[in-house]
Amino acid sequence: MDAFAAKPYSAADFRLRAVAERIDDDEEYGDHRFNPQHGPLIRRTDLRDAAVLVPVVDHGDEATVILTKRAEKLRNHSGQVAFPGGRIDPTDPTPEHAALRETMEEIGLDAGHIEIIGRIPDYVAGSGYRIAPVLGIVRPGFQLTINEHEVDAAFEVPLRFLMDPANHRRDSRMWDDKEWFYYDMPYGGRRIWGVTAGIIRTLYERLYT
Repeated sequence: MDAFAAKPYSAADFRLRAVAERIDDDEEYGDHRFNPQHGPLIRRTDLRDAAVLVPVVDHGDEATVILTKRAEKLRNHSGQVAFPGGRIDPTDPTPEHAALRETMEEIGLDAGHIEIIGRIPDYVAGSGYRIAPVLGIVRPGFQLTINEHEVDAAFEVPLRFLMDPANHRRDSRMWDDKEWFYYDMPYGGRRIWGVTAGIIRTLYERLYT
């Protein structure tokens, strides 16, 4: 199958784009890309390693992406929309392993339903993490089991919506007496913003421009 045979927002087309992606070690994405004035605060030497799964569900011509709403009772980033994922443990041999493990722990999505197809460059978050976004195609027919200690809900958003730059709104807020810029992508009554929106924007810039 070539790029012209696959519909532009299908899982098949996403796979072709991901396989063609080449990561240059010198290329670094993250919150500093749109907050250059805070670069030293973001690109620190003590960054913690994490991985997330970008789970693209194969629904034929119109793929979707699974996102979660973090539990309100969590101490950090409570209630925020996020990709399934978390810290890379010393026992994780690869970021891919960590992303799959965390996905299973958070939403019960079994690795048997997931085909890992690649990665995009690491994303450096202002919260002190270097995040490896792992790209995966999810085969339909799965059942989710929500870990209520970590996640309040899981839901799907059309890939077409997320990869449309018209839905990537730039906004800012004051934090610690400094203005911070971020992307905001409201969808279906939920607010996709911050690091999650930043990773989505990176996905758009790397694969869809």
